[in-house]
Amino acid sequence: MRLVAEGLSARRGEDLIFNDISFALGAGEALVVTGPNGSGKSTLLRVLAGLLMAEKGSLKLENGPPEMRHPSELSHYLGHRNAMKRELTVAENLSFWKNFMGDSPGGSGRDLAEAVEAVGLPGIAHLPFGYLSAGQQRRMAMAKLLVAHRPIWILDEPTAALDAGADKLFAGLVNAHLDKGGIVIAATHQPLGLERIQELRMTGFSGVDGGLWHDA
Repeated sequence: MRLVAEGLSARRGEDLIFNDISFALGAGEALVVTGPNGSGKSTLLRVLAGLLMAEKGSLKLENGPPEMRHPSELSHYLGHRNAMKRELTVAENLSFWKNFMGDSPGGSGRDLAEAVEAVGLPGIAHLPFGYLSAGQQRRMAMAKLLVAHRPIWILDEPTAALDAGADKLFAGLVNAHLDKGGIVIAATHQPLGLERIQELRMTGFSGVDGGLWHDA
């Protein structure tokens, strides 16, 4: 399976945020999106996740399940916010996402206990999500990636609020996903400790080409 973006551009209101972004990722490959604030990193990820429409360009899957029309149908999106209800327990939140997302063809998600243990927080899934520290909340948001199978992970500042130990744990989860043939696109201001990465540096519309693409 390959994820192919060709000539993407996007607006925020009347402003053109980025222009003519192209890349291709195959199974087991990761793209790290970097650049200053306001350069369009989050906007690009929302376009990839199907949350915003591109102004121009195309986004397609090659050799993916024929019934899937858009890459978002095979994607997890983890944004700046954790998308978990503070009043519900961790287990209730993860159960919702497991049932809501379901599994994409070709794989199955982990059960809740296994996912919670994988993010290093066994034994607290019975607590309300709002009781957890910011770092614990971010780890539990990562567990959402594990309870339902999605081959494409779209991650916006995924290590925000994490300490150094949790950074390493996160890198291990993502590298394991890549080893199984997954695809990862992550926007970040800091190193993620990932292997086999390519880099897309966003310059915003101030750049001649709207972005610079090179192998890392």
